[in-house]
Amino acid sequence: MPMNQTDAARQKLLSGLGLCAKAGALIYGTPMVCEALRDKRKPCLVLEASDTSDSTHKKISDKCNFYQVQHVRLPVTGEDLAAALGKRSTLAAVAVRDENLCRVVTAAFIALGEQTEQS
Repeated sequence: MPMNQTDAARQKLLSGLGLCAKAGALIYGTPMVCEALRDKRKPCLVLEASDTSDSTHKKISDKCNFYQVQHVRLPVTGEDLAAALGKRSTLAAVAVRDENLCRVVTAAFIALGEQTEQS
């Protein structure tokens, strides 16, 4: 079954996150992400799964706004996010520490947004 452009863009985004994971540039899970935001070496991007609860979304969003870190809610579930990163359970949020890898993920997210708008 061939992939449409939206699925291909989504796969590219998840592959970019997999690359970040292999490089050791990801922080996994809401508690660790929130702790990393308070750190001197803050992450440059926080990515949140689409199926997080309202309270989790508010917590992540408020912390990112306070610490002035870019926050994106992905069009993937926590299970898909965890599977793409080689984790067994679900993941509500991940954060990217490396600026160069952050650009790769951001470009993939923008491409996914453009494909979603065209659909």
